[in-house]
Amino acid sequence: MQSDLDTICSQATPPGRGGVGIIRLSGPKALAYGQALSRSQGIVRHAHYGAFLDTQGEQIDAGISIYFKAPDSFTGEDVFEFQGHGGQVVMDLLQRELTQLGARLARPGEFSERAFLNDKMDLAQAESIADLIDASSEQAARNALRSLKGVFSAHINTLVESLIYLRLYVEAAIDFPEEEIDFLADGKVASLLHNAQSDLDHLLQQAHQGSLMQEGMQVVIAGAPNAGKSSLLNALAGQERAIVTDIAGTTRDILKESINIDGLPLHILDTAGLRESPDKVEKIGIARAIDAIGQADQILLLQDAQDNTSPQDHWQGLMGQQPMPNQLTLVRNKIDLSNSLPNLTQVDGVDCIYLSAKHGQGLDLLRSQLKQAVGYQATLEGGFSARRRHLDALKRCKLLLHDGANQLAYSQAGELLAEDLRLAQECLNEITGSFTSDDLLGRIFGSFCIGK
Repeated sequence: MQSDLDTICSQATPPGRGGVGIIRLSGPKALAYGQALSRSQGIVRHAHYGAFLDTQGEQIDAGISIYFKAPDSFTGEDVFEFQGHGGQVVMDLLQRELTQLGARLARPGEFSERAFLNDKMDLAQAESIADLIDASSEQAARNALRSLKGVFSAHINTLVESLIYLRLYVEAAIDFPEEEIDFLADGKVASLLHNAQSDLDHLLQQAHQGSLMQEGMQVVIAGAPNAGKSSLLNALAGQERAIVTDIAGTTRDILKESINIDGLPLHILDTAGLRESPDKVEKIGIARAIDAIGQADQILLLQDAQDNTSPQDHWQGLMGQQPMPNQLTLVRNKIDLSNSLPNLTQVDGVDCIYLSAKHGQGLDLLRSQLKQAVGYQATLEGGFSARRRHLDALKRCKLLLHDGANQLAYSQAGELLAEDLRLAQECLNEITGSFTSDDLLGRIFGSFCIGK
């Protein structure tokens, strides 16, 4: 049974060979275990240089040790760090000695989890640590740092305070019906609720941008064989990542390439050509393509530029069911064969781009279309990182406020409005961790790297 009272240890730098390696301890016996190996005097926030010794007195390494006294540390507990040479053997020896003394190896994300549980940061801030580490662009890193500093949390807390005030006002109207003033009909509740909805809409837009910046968008290139899917992947990636031939069925498996458009990460998947095939291996590739299409944020359906088949008919012939129009972009390729110019138009309500993947014509139109399809704005000020779970909580909050507004407008049902406001507040509290479950915490921190 692992206890939060355990003293934990872990390597805080990436495993492998490096100039400097760091071992971190946190917990009630961090100072004792740290001093046992470093012979440090344990002066708070003082860099002590000396030998690192094992329990037999043999030297393992030499370097710097630092002690951070609770609660003024990252985790809010006593923390002790060894900064030595970054050889993996040295790091493993130090961890082995610490576990022999009584420390245990930390779980992934356990240092950040303890910081959250000890009120050093809220859950959104804790998640932004992993987002900062995993950032795939400069803007994503800046957004994660803003979230770590509490920008996202401050927006959430402001909105929570608005809902609390609104709940108090509504519940006062319920508790004191004998008052001559009709609190629900005087317009103030409706005005406060409208302001909260407007603030939530703005926050949801910012969070959507932050989520796109952090997690990116999955784009699947689909279509019949020889439509130019692999050529389009190569053109967007700027390098020859996929094999291009005139032979139908060249692509048998999913090929993934990550690119960046104005700070927006795109994970592009080149899939097997969709057709009926007797080839067993190709059938597996087609099944995987269909599965990837079902999980895509955006689908690029490739056709030959001379093919005037409607997207509905074309898609039905390939899959049987068409995605939502805002998920689908029709790409008519090979305009170079007819000396046509790149163009953006609509075909049966679906955005359609004419381009040449082989010669790179029209790629800028496609890039702009992909950004527009998800509402991405590269110049949005005051951004912060967000995750899909945050968006889910904000969307549930929005639905509850919408239901509450209907209750107020059509039935003056104060009790139902109060309940919708309470549930909406819980949705927001899930984001910062004021209201959450142990299972959710396990999933969140389990996705962190070890040592954070």
